[in-house]
Amino acid sequence: MRSPVVEQAAGHDASHSVIDTSVPQPARRYNYWLGGKDNFAVDRASGDEIAKVFPTVRTMAVENRRFLQRATGFLAREAGIRQFLDIGTGLPTADNTHEVAQAIAPESRVVYVDNDPMVMVHARALLTSSPQGKTAYLEADLREPGKILAHPELRDTLDLSQPVGLMLIAVLHFVHGHGAAAPIVRQLLEALPSGSYLVASNATKDFSPPHIAAAYDAMIASGRTDAWPRDRAEFAELFGGLDLVEPGIVAVSEWRAESEPAPRPTAADVAVYGAVGRKP
Repeated sequence: MRSPVVEQAAGHDASHSVIDTSVPQPARRYNYWLGGKDNFAVDRASGDEIAKVFPTVRTMAVENRRFLQRATGFLAREAGIRQFLDIGTGLPTADNTHEVAQAIAPESRVVYVDNDPMVMVHARALLTSSPQGKTAYLEADLREPGKILAHPELRDTLDLSQPVGLMLIAVLHFVHGHGAAAPIVRQLLEALPSGSYLVASNATKDFSPPHIAAAYDAMIASGRTDAWPRDRAEFAELFGGLDLVEPGIVAVSEWRAESEPAPRPTAADVAVYGAVGRKP
């Protein structure tokens, strides 16, 4: 739930987006849940309304962020990945993708993609890099993967003949509709070579008790939440043809979390699936 990367206003190019403080935005709301200051009253009100239905939503935000950091560390340290394409970047906070990767491998190169204009304002924080590596930021729309892949800045930063870590953390659930996210993921992965990885997370109702699941459905129907939940089967479709990295598809709080503080939150507290897969 890091970014409204798929919520560009109709008829407007992403580069001409403006910050709208009258409508809650997922990146700013997520920032609020993480305890940040880059949000407005409308975002806090939306975040509090969701928290009434899902009281552990702040735990969800924190655990999703930690999943991103652990997965990035795995790719850089164990898988030898030196290039990252992070779509749905969200507002900068501690231990962003390039910071985690470059702490392990300073030569790592990272392209961030988002279309929230407030992220663009803060892009300078994302564009800091080790001298050996490089970072870039594109204002673009997840629903147009071809434009992302063809962008000159991406081509100047990443070598798509070499493996890439594709990071889609808490962004695919802004693509609404059963099966709607899989074609986007497939197009992105088709452009990446063997040895590339997909890291993804998505909200789910699978762990929620019936009354919470029903309340979630009501909020989606009324437009009071914009995160489209996916069950395990649909989430697994995103990894079709990939080799899943152990422990496979689990709640983000459970993915290689042995070093995280105990006690760990339950899957129901987090309600987000996460997984990492390698393109053979």
